[in-house]
Parts: sequence; structure tokens; C-alpha cells
Amino acid sequence: MAHARYYVVQHDDAWIIKFDDEEYGPYKSKSEAMLFAIDAAQKLGEQGEDAQVLLMGENNHVRPEWTYGRDPYPPRL
Repeated sequence: MAHARYYVVQHDDAWIIKFDDEEYGPYKSKSEAMLFAIDAAQKLGEQGEDAQVLLMGENNHVRPEWTYGRDPYPPRL
């Protein structure tokens, strides 16, 4: 399935993006972090990679939020 995975994670009162053992942010809101993650995933998708953005919730539950080639870009958040 998707090989490039961007994880959007709440960290205290902020949001961060985790990708390839790196952290990006902090972002003020979940929507802001999602927009940045989706934009980065879109760029990788255009280069031929399978890309996906996932939201990490409580108890490390992961839920797909956006997948390249399946969900609209720009996203409707």
C-alpha cells in the first residue's frame, strides 16, 4: 500500500508531523499540520511514490486521513 507515511500527532497543546524518523512543527492546530503533511505527501506522490497522511490518536491508534491518488488535492479540511 502506501510507502511514504506522514503521521500527524498531538504533542501537548501543539501538533507535529512525523516522517522518516524526523519531526516537523510544531503547528498551532490539527488542520494546519494536516495541510502541511498533505502538501508534502502530494509532492512525493507526483514523483511516483505511494504517499499517505495518517492521524495518530489516543493509545497510538492510527487512522488514515488522506491518500495520494484517492483523496482530493487540495484537501477539503
